[in-house]
Amino acid sequence: MTDRAYTLSELCIVACAEAFRGDGEILASGMGLLPRLGAGLAKLTFSPDLLLNDAECTLVSEPIPPGPRTRPLAVEGWLPFRRVFELLWSGKRHAMTMPTQLDALGYCNISMIGDPAQPKVQLLGVRGIPGNTINHPCSYFVPNHSPRTLVEKVDMASSIGHDPARWPDGVRRDFAELRRTVTNLAVFDFGGPDGRMRLLSVHPGQTVESVAEQTGFAFARAETIEQTPEPTPEQLRLIRDVLDPAEMRVGAVKE
Repeated sequence: MTDRAYTLSELCIVACAEAFRGDGEILASGMGLLPRLGAGLAKLTFSPDLLLNDAECTLVSEPIPPGPRTRPLAVEGWLPFRRVFELLWSGKRHAMTMPTQLDALGYCNISMIGDPAQPKVQLLGVRGIPGNTINHPCSYFVPNHSPRTLVEKVDMASSIGHDPARWPDGVRRDFAELRRTVTNLAVFDFGGPDGRMRLLSVHPGQTVESVAEQTGFAFARAETIEQTPEPTPEQLRLIRDVLDPAEMRVGAVKE
C-alpha cells in the first residue's frame, strides 16, 4: 500500500469509525490509539451526537489529539470515572477494545496466554471487559491479524461471547451486542451462524483467501464481500490535521 495516498493505519481508522455509525448520543470509548481516532472521526463526520471524554473526568465537544496538547480542552460536561458506570450499566456506551486473542464466537482474551494452570504469559487480567460486553455494544480492533490472535478458542475468556452453553439461566442478554471487528487485513461482524465471526470486507491488497490463511478458525462469509472503503480526502484531512497532527498513528499497524 506504499503507492497509495493513504496508509494502512489511516484505512483502519476509517474502518474503526464505521463501527460507531448510527450510535447517537452515547459514550464512544476507543481504547487504543486507532480506535480512539476512529471514534473521533465518527464524531466529526457522520455521528456528531457521540460523547467523548478526556479519560479523566470531563466530556469534550472536540476530539483530543494524542501527543502534546496544542489547544485547550473543549469541555462540555463533567464525567468522573464513577459516572461512566452509570452509562455502562444502562447500555449508553460503545467500547472498541484491543484483545490479545479473539475467537470465532466473539470471546476475547486480555488475561493470559497458555495453560491456565501455568500460563506462558500474564497479561492485564479481565479488567472491565465482562461488564462492558454484557451491558453495551462492543467492537474490537486487532492490529496484528494472525492465527495467534484470531483463534478457534481463546486461552481464557475475558468477555462474553455467543456460546449458549456458557450463559447461565436467567442472565439478561438484551444489552449485549458484539458489533464489529476491524483488523489490519479485514473487517468482520458476528452475523454468522450461532453468532460466529463473519467476513464483511477485505482491505485493498488482500483477498478472502489471504485473510483465511491468517485466521485460526473458519469464519462465515457475507453474501457479498466488499473491499474496505478507502479514506476520502476529507477524512484524510481530519485525521492528519485535526485528530492526529503529531502523527502518532504512524507505525500503529504493519503495512
